[in-house]
Amino acid sequence: MAWKAQKSTAKDHRIIIHFDYDSFYCSVVERANPVLKSLPLGIQQKNIIVTCNAEARRRGLFKLQRLSEAKKACPELVLVSGEDLTRFRDASKELYNFFQEAVWSERSERLGLDEVYLDVSDVVDLNVGTLNANDLSRSFFQLSPADPTNGFDYDATHVAGSTFPKNGAAPAASSQDPSIAEDEHLLYVRLILGSHLGQYLRRRLEDQHGFTCSVGISTCKLLSKLVGRLDKPRGQSTLLPPYNPHRDDGGVNNVIRFMDTHGVGQIPGIGWKLGQKLRSHMLGQRDPSWEGHFYSSAESDLSVKKARSFPGMSPQLMEKVCAGPGFPKGIGAKVYNLLHGIDHSDVAWARTIPRQLSIEDSYIGLKGFQRMQEELYKIARSLLKRLRIDLLRQDNYLSPTENGKAHHAHDPSSTRKSWKAYPRTLRLSTRPSPAVNPDGAMTGRISRSTRMPDFILDTSKDIAVLAKRLVDETILPLFSELHPPASGWSLSLLNLAATDMIVTAKEGAEDVGTNMSIKHMFKKQVEPPSSHRHPPPTSPTPTNPLASYGEKADQNDLAAQQEVLARIPGGYGMLGSEDLIGPRLALSSDDDEVEEDAHT
Repeated sequence: MAWKAQKSTAKDHRIIIHFDYDSFYCSVVERANPVLKSLPLGIQQKNIIVTCNAEARRRGLFKLQRLSEAKKACPELVLVSGEDLTRFRDASKELYNFFQEAVWSERSERLGLDEVYLDVSDVVDLNVGTLNANDLSRSFFQLSPADPTNGFDYDATHVAGSTFPKNGAAPAASSQDPSIAEDEHLLYVRLILGSHLGQYLRRRLEDQHGFTCSVGISTCKLLSKLVGRLDKPRGQSTLLPPYNPHRDDGGVNNVIRFMDTHGVGQIPGIGWKLGQKLRSHMLGQRDPSWEGHFYSSAESDLSVKKARSFPGMSPQLMEKVCAGPGFPKGIGAKVYNLLHGIDHSDVAWARTIPRQLSIEDSYIGLKGFQRMQEELYKIARSLLKRLRIDLLRQDNYLSPTENGKAHHAHDPSSTRKSWKAYPRTLRLSTRPSPAVNPDGAMTGRISRSTRMPDFILDTSKDIAVLAKRLVDETILPLFSELHPPASGWSLSLLNLAATDMIVTAKEGAEDVGTNMSIKHMFKKQVEPPSSHRHPPPTSPTPTNPLASYGEKADQNDLAAQQEVLARIPGGYGMLGSEDLIGPRLALSSDDDEVEEDAHT
């Protein structure tokens, strides 16, 4: 099999801007209560400070710090609970809508709650065509293709914000080939325009919404995200050409120069687990910077330059080193490309329906069946609440009255809620505690998936009632398959995800007739379209794990679990297949745009 890294040259046509909100969780709280901006502020989840503002960091606090340590270091610390993420999600959507409306490009991708990618290639191309080479210092950036007066003035003779390399001057040609030199100059001009657009949007975001952000401008998601870290907070940086990742003639290559300043653990797409594999193979050792449950190393002992220069470096070697359970085929080529600053993944098209929604919570050793069950009830309630917030829509329809006349659409009785989309699959994921094996390798998440039961779509039922039923009938069997009591489990994380979203209809596409009965309306609401219903499982029923519990099981836990499982209709079986959740390899939102409700 012939291996080839995907080449990226100065002809890369894209201009991608990455926005990373500064101290997002604290900024949401500070916007509601501005007096907190001058005080040390921490967002608390359980006994951890998950993040803190600039004033708290000035006093020595840091994210993911234990609460007791933070209070000791800063007794005047102001704590705000971050257990309920509703206001943070709402703020994230508000800001995402701002970016969607700011430019006409439909490629805008939200990553988690506090990052956004914009592919502004079409916006930049339009404005390159309007530049006056004789008067670049008085240029006008057009924001609307239909309205040439909608935009802002800017100076097209220089890059807005900081740059890599730092001088910010126009790059010298890296080749004697006139076509390559011309391409590199055009890329420089396009990056100049992208930098001014990024600065304009960054300032508008602060003026109109009260949030600051850090911005990176380059030609791919990987590079724009990394270069944006150079000028944090409230700044921006642009990676200047020449962009020639595969030049071997000794010419200037700013992509390689930039990538070589990083450790492998800092590269998006190369997580801690992959990084350990690379360190083990290339250095014969593991990273000693692991402390407790969090990987806090700012720099890795294995630099990208060392990895890239390793004897025999090739996609084949990376496949041999990195392949294994939980990693997809072709992982070697992906890692090889990332180490060379190459990422051809697209910025996703803007959408209103998420691919999945998940809620998770982290622990320092969660033990005991009863406690775990209560945690699952809490997480399930949060997930069902989030499904209703994100996937329900208000419908106005004409409802028949006793005398045959219809209510008007503005009448409260003529309003109901229906599902814009619904999830086909429920996934339970856990992570053992401690999160590191005796050999130093980080333990990954394990998961099981099954069909999402239809009863969760019944909006007439209280969320707490549905959550309890969901846990008792669907989630506990999945958990017991993952962690039989005989294993003596202890967990550092629980995650519930609603995945495989099925869109029922476009907004406003359904007209409800005046003769619709309540029974028909309810059936339409809770019953998925027949074309999307899951067929009955065909795999054989697995052996009931309760039959193999050993003497090490806690007898109280065992009795409680047996009692719950005994009430499950149809018994314990056909639960879906197990899959290991490997590291996030792509920078697209397929994996991360789970509105990732991670507390860690």
